[in-house]
Amino acid sequence: TTRVRRMVAPMPDDGELLEAWRNGDEAAGRALFERHFDAIFRFFRAKLPEAAEDLTHQTFLGCVRGKDRFRGDASFRSFLFAIARNQLSKHWRSRSRDRLDLQTISVFDLDPSPSAALARDQDQHKLLLALRRIPLDSQVALELHYWESMTAAEIGAVLDVPLGTAKTRL
Repeated sequence: TTRVRRMVAPMPDDGELLEAWRNGDEAAGRALFERHFDAIFRFFRAKLPEAAEDLTHQTFLGCVRGKDRFRGDASFRSFLFAIARNQLSKHWRSRSRDRLDLQTISVFDLDPSPSAALARDQDQHKLLLALRRIPLDSQVALELHYWESMTAAEIGAVLDVPLGTAKTRL
């Protein structure tokens, strides 16, 4: 018997998918969204469970609008999380008359009632409470580092801060 070897094409990386999407390949755009949807939803669910779906949707709309402006200075993933952070900021600012400083204000300060739905067990609940008490930009930095495995450089791109500042926040 003769064995036939199938060559499986490697999955395109984010840059290749983005380029194809920019050139009109809608399937490439859908593939990017599918690849990053869970991480973006998780990002919002940890902070605003009741608005996570809407903010995730707004983030991907922002990506659609900004895909041609993305220069590639950072990873596409960093670009997407930067849009998510901006959506989060916009959401909190829309709920407050005062100017919010995300480097000093925490989710606990903004919404002091943590969601019990997110706390599956006592340790997770304690972690959620602790994360909600630290400044939002620090919370974002920690989540991106530990849950999304992003480097300090990528986190700096998301937060729009220098590498040293991102490392300090971590």
